[in-house]
Amino acid sequence: MNKTTEPQISTLEAVIVLLVVLGIMSAGVIGWGLSPQVPVLLAMGVVTAWAMLRGFPWSAVNAGIKEGIDKGIVPIFIFILIGAMISTWIAAGTIPTLMVIGFKIINIQWFLPSVFIVCTLVGAAVGSAFTVTSTVGIAFFGMGVTMNLNPALVAGAIISGGIFGDKLSPLSETNNLASAVVDTDLFTHIKHLLWSTLPAGLISLGLFAMLGHSNTGTSLAKINQTVAVLNGHFSISALALLPIVLVFVCAGFKMPAIPTMLLNIFVSAGLILFEQPGMSMKKLTAIINTGFVSKTGNTSVDTLLSRGGIVSMMSMVALIVVTLSLGGLLVKFGLINQIMTPVAKHLNSDGKLVLAGVLTCIGVNVFVGEQFLSIILPGRAFNDGGLSGNALGRVLEDGGTVINYLVPWGVGGVFLTTTLGVPTVQYLPFVFFSLLCPIISVISGFTGIGMAHLKQRSTVKAEHATTAQA
Repeated sequence: MNKTTEPQISTLEAVIVLLVVLGIMSAGVIGWGLSPQVPVLLAMGVVTAWAMLRGFPWSAVNAGIKEGIDKGIVPIFIFILIGAMISTWIAAGTIPTLMVIGFKIINIQWFLPSVFIVCTLVGAAVGSAFTVTSTVGIAFFGMGVTMNLNPALVAGAIISGGIFGDKLSPLSETNNLASAVVDTDLFTHIKHLLWSTLPAGLISLGLFAMLGHSNTGTSLAKINQTVAVLNGHFSISALALLPIVLVFVCAGFKMPAIPTMLLNIFVSAGLILFEQPGMSMKKLTAIINTGFVSKTGNTSVDTLLSRGGIVSMMSMVALIVVTLSLGGLLVKFGLINQIMTPVAKHLNSDGKLVLAGVLTCIGVNVFVGEQFLSIILPGRAFNDGGLSGNALGRVLEDGGTVINYLVPWGVGGVFLTTTLGVPTVQYLPFVFFSLLCPIISVISGFTGIGMAHLKQRSTVKAEHATTAQA
């Protein structure tokens, strides 16, 4: 039998196709302000049409879509659970209680740095910027809006803190993935990340301190009114904080995200029934499914706390499906590797390697919109390119993980926009941590600070092999 050979794609052709894809998505999402699902779907259709015209069999198209979506099954389920967690946490009084406590203990003039620090600590404990943003982040966002702060600035502090904490946590999925891709110890990987994440975190804290301290538009009357509304319509108590305590307990036992969220949803649902004995199961399941609807009569509070539910994540699920399908096609047809691999082979210095690696990770985020692929694909292309596993792992995190939250059609960007209600292009300038990490990483590459070379890793492996043979 004759084997069917797939068409060979030139680098120029790959560049043209990718630029067309980028043009469609950026024009639709940024230029026309469309929801990202349709532009991404259109880009997917264009890539499919190009592939068929170039002679790729439909089986390759089908396989690319399946392989792409397969990587998103677990994230899709996690996002569905997050939707249910948000609605049950509001109904149980958890988020309202956080807001009331926050108004009482956080200095208004230092609100932004306080938010950044708390989100960092929670992120480090739970290992998920998504979880931080969708739980305590919502409470802080409500407080910031009540205090007449710029919603995009508040979102930037929440997101920056959540990502910073994520990068410090051994429970982080992206930390574990990056260390596995570059074949290094997880804790060594996290330690090496500090060369860029710690300066970025400290600078971000300073910027939020300056911006937050300059706030003069805070209305204490509005804050007091909001606290009164929350006390009058929600169960504000220490018991309402039980779901948060449960998150930290599960993190301490290193319980995976999915069972942690399932357990939290069940506990939160039980708390709702305990606080509101007259609630029917039909109404409780409606809260979990379609979200919580606040009916306090206060417009600002009702707008802030009417959210969550499984249904609220369906738009997000649709985006993940079409984005991963597009990414699967770009990988299957070799369009990404056709550009990445030749570049990686012709770099002869640490600075050039780091710069190219960071830009490649950013490029994968922009073209594919998926966080994990922004780590995996560049990691494969730049492996054995001259950087040690620790140095490469940091590049993958600084250009891949943290940037996904800034891409309007990226999974992270759309999730945050859906959760906080602030468009990605609006909060992007204030996510200082994500903006600083790639810059500091590139500076490190050209100055040699915190860098290690491939030969060091190769020498260690050779010594291990010699010892084993002996």
